[in-house]
Amino acid sequence: MFLPKKITLLAVLALASFSTQAQKAPRKATATKTQVASAAHSLLWEISGKDLAQPSYLFGTVHLICPADLLVSEPLKQAFSKTQQVVMELDMDSPTMMQEMQSDMLMKDGQNLQKLLSTSDYTAVGTYMQAKVGLPIDKVGAVKPFILSSMLYPALLGCTPASYEGTFVKMAQEQKKEVLGLETVQEQLGLFDKIPYGEQSKMLADMVNKEAEAKQELQKMMALYKTQDVEQLHSLTASSMFNFEQYEDLLLDSRNQHWIAGIGQYATAKPTFFAVGAAHLGGPKGVLALLRQQGYQVKPVVQ
Repeated sequence: MFLPKKITLLAVLALASFSTQAQKAPRKATATKTQVASAAHSLLWEISGKDLAQPSYLFGTVHLICPADLLVSEPLKQAFSKTQQVVMELDMDSPTMMQEMQSDMLMKDGQNLQKLLSTSDYTAVGTYMQAKVGLPIDKVGAVKPFILSSMLYPALLGCTPASYEGTFVKMAQEQKKEVLGLETVQEQLGLFDKIPYGEQSKMLADMVNKEAEAKQELQKMMALYKTQDVEQLHSLTASSMFNFEQYEDLLLDSRNQHWIAGIGQYATAKPTFFAVGAAHLGGPKGVLALLRQQGYQVKPVVQ
C-alpha cells in the first residue's frame, strides 16, 4: 500500500513535523448497510479464547487521515472502554520518543540526497520540499529519505492530518489507561537502514515527479480503508507503485510475526486495546491469521 501504511514511524514523524492542533473532535460513525451485511469487512476485531480471561480488541488504523474522515464509532468507543491498557506499534505517549527519533534520523556513512539523486531530481525534490513543507533541502538532505517522504504526506492528502494514534492516546489519558508499544523507536528507525538509501531516494523523487499518480493511489487507499476490507488493503500494499515488493517481509510479515508474542502477553495480563496499521491485519501472514494460528478466536465487530 502507499507509503504511510507500511512505514509506521513516518506517521509519527509527520505528526511531529506538522501541528496536530487542527484535529477536530472525532465524528461518530454510522454502520452502513454494506458494513452490516458484510461483517468480515471490519477494522475492529475481538480477540478471545485460548487463555484469555477477558476479550481484548484489535483495531486497524490509517496513521494520518483528514480530520473529517477520522471516525470513532460507538462500538469502537465501547471496545476501548472495556479494556485496561492501550498497545500500539509504538509507545506514543513516551516523553522520550522525540529525543529517541532525533538521535537516529540521519543516514549513515555521510550519505545525503545530493549524492544519491540526479541533479534534476535533487532540484525537483528541493523545490517541492521548500514549497510544500517549508524546509530547505540543504538543511535536511542527510535525513533518511523515508522520513522526508513522510513529510510530504499532508501535501498529498490535501489537509492538515489527524491520526487515530493521537486520538487513542488522548482517550487513554482521559480514561487513565497506560499506553505501551509493540516495538521501539530504534527498531522502526532501524528498518530504514536495511533498505538501500538509493532506493529510498528514488521513491522520494517519484513521489515528487509523479505527484498526480501518488495522490490517485492515496485516494484509492483511503476509499478502500473506508470499506473496512482489510484483505483488499493488504493486497493493495503488495501492488503499490511506491513500495518495494522485495521488502514486504521486512516491512510487514516479519514485524507481524514479532508482534504476536507481545500481543499474547499483553492480552493475557489484562484486557487490551491494540491499534496497528490496517495493512498488517489481512493476508496469510497478517496479524489476524497469525492470532488464529496461535489458537485465539478472532471475530469482526460491526461498526
